[in-house]
Amino acid sequence: MLLKKQTVWLLTMLSLVVVLSVYYVTSDPKQSDMAAVEQKDGKDATKEKETTKKEQNMNVVTEQSDEVFEQIRIDRQDDRSKAKDDLTKTLASTDLSAEERSKAQDEMKKLNELATTEKVLEQLIKSKGYEDVLVRADGTEMKITVKAKEHNTKAANQILRLVQEEMGNMQKVAVDFQP
Repeated sequence: MLLKKQTVWLLTMLSLVVVLSVYYVTSDPKQSDMAAVEQKDGKDATKEKETTKKEQNMNVVTEQSDEVFEQIRIDRQDDRSKAKDDLTKTLASTDLSAEERSKAQDEMKKLNELATTEKVLEQLIKSKGYEDVLVRADGTEMKITVKAKEHNTKAANQILRLVQEEMGNMQKVAVDFQP
């Protein structure tokens, strides 16, 4: 089936609109309006300012790491979308041999499998009680970043065993903990 460039472009833009719409609908709205600070039980807002610097630093680190995880996920999704678009354009080309088309289809299948694997592992590790998990895989190696209050080798080994049970033998798996 030969698709015209305009059709491919239109479908790409529509899929981008759908993905962005779903993202914005499901993301939490962050309120940073200082005028919306409430006064509770007659107490002034200065009571809230009396928190220790350590608590403030912990909150800032938590919010930043959440944003970092989300940004990495978005960047990874964008890169994969571009790669899929390129492969789709390659498949739409009429001057390719059957072998080249097969390679492009295999590459697209690998991208989809990799995305699914990462998502499954993130959910599986998160179900073990961790706050957030970011899995980045490129086929031969995998880097897992776990957001947890405490980290030790026992927890890292448990995650490695979980990945090995799910994936089989991966050549390189690295586990990194962030507070």
